[in-house]
Formats: sequence, C-alpha cells, structure tokens
Amino acid sequence: MKTSAQQDENVSATARRPGLAGLTLLASMIVSFLASSSAPTPIYAIYAGRWHFSPMTTTIVFGSYALTVLAALLVLGRTSEHLGRKPVLLAALALQIVAMVVFITAGGIGALLAGRILQGVATGGALGTLGAAMLDIDRERGTRANAIAPGLGSGVGALLSGLVVQYLPAPTRLIYVMLIGIFVIQAAGVALLPETIGRRPGLRSALVPELAVPRHLRGPLLAVAPALFAVWSLGGFYGSLAPALARRLSGSTSMVIGGLGLFVLTVVSTITTVALERTPPRTVMFLGIGLLVVGSLGTLVAVESSSIVGFFACTCVAGVGFGAGFQGGMRTVLPLVAEHERSGVLSTIYVVCYLGMGLPAIVAGILVVHGGGLASATRDYSLFVVAFAVATLVALLRTGRTARPTRQMHVTCESDA
Repeated sequence: MKTSAQQDENVSATARRPGLAGLTLLASMIVSFLASSSAPTPIYAIYAGRWHFSPMTTTIVFGSYALTVLAALLVLGRTSEHLGRKPVLLAALALQIVAMVVFITAGGIGALLAGRILQGVATGGALGTLGAAMLDIDRERGTRANAIAPGLGSGVGALLSGLVVQYLPAPTRLIYVMLIGIFVIQAAGVALLPETIGRRPGLRSALVPELAVPRHLRGPLLAVAPALFAVWSLGGFYGSLAPALARRLSGSTSMVIGGLGLFVLTVVSTITTVALERTPPRTVMFLGIGLLVVGSLGTLVAVESSSIVGFFACTCVAGVGFGAGFQGGMRTVLPLVAEHERSGVLSTIYVVCYLGMGLPAIVAGILVVHGGGLASATRDYSLFVVAFAVATLVALLRTGRTARPTRQMHVTCESDA
C-alpha cells in the first residue's frame, strides 16, 4: 500500500506532466535510437574490405546487438518504474554517445562488437521506458507513437547512413558524429522535462530477469505475440539480407539502394499506421498478416525473376502488412496497461519483436555462408515468413472469442481517456 508521501509524489508528477512537445521528444528518441542501430548496416561492406572479415562475422556482429537488446530488455526493462523515467533515459543517451565514440575510433572487429553491445544495452534499457513515458503523457497519442516510431527509426537510419556513406566524406565516422549531436540535443530536452512517474522501492527485485506481464494482460499479449513476431521477422529480412539483395537485383553498388528497401518498408508502414488508426485492432492485424503473406510471396517471385521494380513494389505491399500488423498488436494491448505496469509490459513486447527480428536474420546469415548463397537464403527466409504468417492467421482465428472482450475493453479504455 502506498504511503501518503508516495501518493503526493505521484500526484505532483502527474500535475507536472509534459504535453505534446514532450511526447514528440520521446518519440524522436525511439527514432534516433533505432536509426543508430541500423546506421552501421550500409558501412559493413567498408568494414569487411578494410578488416578482411567474412559474412559470418557480419552475422555475429548483427546477432551481438540483437541478443544484447534482449538481455537489456529483460534486466533493465522495469527500472524506470522505480528510479523514474528521466534517470534511465539520460543514462541510455550517455551510453549511446559512448557507443558512437567507439564506432568513430574503431580499428577492428573487436571495437565494432563493443560498439554494438553498448548500443544494445542503451536501446534495450530505453525502449520500454520511452514507450511508457509516452503513455504517461497521453495514452491515445502515446499508443500511436509507439506503433509508428520504431519502424520509422530503422528505415531512416539505414537510408541516412547510406546517403552519408555514398556522398559525404569520412563515411565510417560522419554518421556517428551526426548521431552524437542528436543525442546531446535530446539529452538537454530530457533534462528539462518534468518527471512523469514517482519513484517506488523494489529496484533490486526489478533487476531480476523477468517477462513482466500481469495476469489480466497475458491473454491479449499471447494472442498478438505471433503477429508481432511475424512482422518483425520481415523487418529482420530488410535489415540483414535486403540491402545486398537490392544491390544485386539493380546491378548497382550504391549504398543508397542498399538502404532504400528498409526505408520504403518503414515509410509505407508509417502511412498505414496513420490511415488505419480508427480501424478495430483485430481487423488491422488480419489485414497486416494477410498482406505480409502477399508481400513475402511477391518478393520471392521478384527475386526469382531478377526484377528490382517488382522487389520494391512488393516491399510496399509488405510495408502495409508490417504497419498494420504491428499497430494492431500494440493497440490491442497498450490501452489495457496500468501506469505502474507500462515499462515492463512494453519491454516484454519488444522482447517478442526483437526475437522475431534477430533469430531468423541470424539463421539467414549462416545460410548465406554455408547454404546456397544469398538467393537461396532469401527464398528460405521468405518461405519462413509466409509459413509463420499463415500459422499466425490460424491462431488469430482460433482466439476469436478471446479477442472480442479484449476489443471491448480497448473501447472502454479509450472512452475513459
């Protein structure tokens, strides 16, 4: 039971809550954190040529980041419920700046791995807190921002990095210097924000790795988890295999072409999220998973026919599927989350998403090296996404009775806002 001092602290924090400017700042941090995570992608080819490592090493570097994010989500995901949002966010920004400095001064694979691990800790520690802080400010707009910002950040980072590498000097350093500038500005903004939640005891127990899902949310989260895994596995494809695939299909060595696929996917995803925000979440999820199947099969056909136009056309279709599937899942769960549960539940959601993004992509990287090469790995990856998406559709149909009360609760929550 809360003491009167704790209640007064929480009331005071609520009274000082920031408005739309604060929400925008927090959303921009998700964009910049995930942009920084995809920024090294176009530079891997330069690193490989300079340090003479194989595609397997690239896979290890990619995997080290994904695994570190997962570990940080599990260990640090609930710390802001006890320390407050601001200290966690400021620490994550400081760690991101350190990671950027490691990349700038990197002289070998060891430094590259160290930078990715530092990035993973910062990102995993911040994602749940950022999402929870946006919900603290405005539940409806925060839910929408949680659905838009992650994918947009990954796409913007890949394209911006490609442009910098292709057309500006110091290709392995300049993008990181730019990101440091962004992180410093965001840190200043966070320092000026009022705290949105009071401190609570129990930090030590919160550091024990745990998927923090309250009992009343387990059903809704289990219903949407396969959809989240499926759409983020597509994001893993565009972050790992698609850059090399796009360059091969186009016959170009341009770094911009390499990052364009992920950018198109995420821009279309963002537009979809805005266009379907009033559509019932369950309907949106069905649309997303269905178009995920169509887009993945179309991509497979485009690759088999060596059509770069077909590849980007199907990327647009898949982008609608990504945006619809992700926002449908988020809108099903987030409106039901209590204030003190937000960062833990969001961290659990991101664990599902990063498992979907990381595991298939790591396997695909191994297949490129030890299987039939890029084309064969792309075919296997696409078929995996299709098979998992179909299984997800079946699961959604079978959980129809569970989803109806979830939707009703969602409407009730929105009407209370």
